[in-house]
Amino acid sequence: MGQLTDKVAVVTGASTGIGRSIALAFAKEGARVVLAARRPEPLDELAKEIQAAGGTAMALSTDVTVEEQVMQLFRRAIDAFGRVDVLVNNAGTAAGKPTDELSLEAWRRVIDCNLTGAFLCSREALKIMKQQRSGRILNIGSVSAKAPRSHSAAYATSKFGLQGLTHSLAVDGREYGIAASVLQPGNVATPLWRGREDVVRKEGAMSPDDLARIAVLMMTLPPDVNMYEAVVLPLSMPFLGRG
Repeated sequence: MGQLTDKVAVVTGASTGIGRSIALAFAKEGARVVLAARRPEPLDELAKEIQAAGGTAMALSTDVTVEEQVMQLFRRAIDAFGRVDVLVNNAGTAAGKPTDELSLEAWRRVIDCNLTGAFLCSREALKIMKQQRSGRILNIGSVSAKAPRSHSAAYATSKFGLQGLTHSLAVDGREYGIAASVLQPGNVATPLWRGREDVVRKEGAMSPDDLARIAVLMMTLPPDVNMYEAVVLPLSMPFLGRG
């Protein structure tokens, strides 16, 4: 029996990186995992990998910035499994540009994916979890919500906003037995760093599997306990004292 046996978990941005590792870790702990991301091919491959290992997974191609697709994601999850116990808002993107060179299109793309997508998914999850009077929502934030880098206005703003969304979800869900948490990772070796490998070499980076272990811990606490926030980073990363 795993720590998440009989639980149903929806994971966005599940096709690569942190989301993929979290989905695999949840499945290993017995969760029935609903995999969401825009690209169907890697989602289908991940679902097959989970199923081959004896787990349960359903892949649903979803753009979290499109309201109807998000609503359909949760309808399909309920149709298949009857409940949603965990939501991981992991879908994200970035736009590394000086603020005065950042286009409105790039700004909107980052805010829509990182923040509006998390809101839409959380809204639909809350509708289900309030009826169940239980559930957990985990937002994947960033240390950029604590100490932003230069040339990251859209990304940093989205992660600050995600922390604010977590605050609101925690308050709104409390009386229904719903916990909301935010996981703030430092550098993680994911495709988001393509073209900026020099930063990873200089500062260090964690494996997505490291984050998945923390996500499992946060989502398997007793129902009356919540780890509201966790900041996790490579020991070598200059987070403390940078600015």
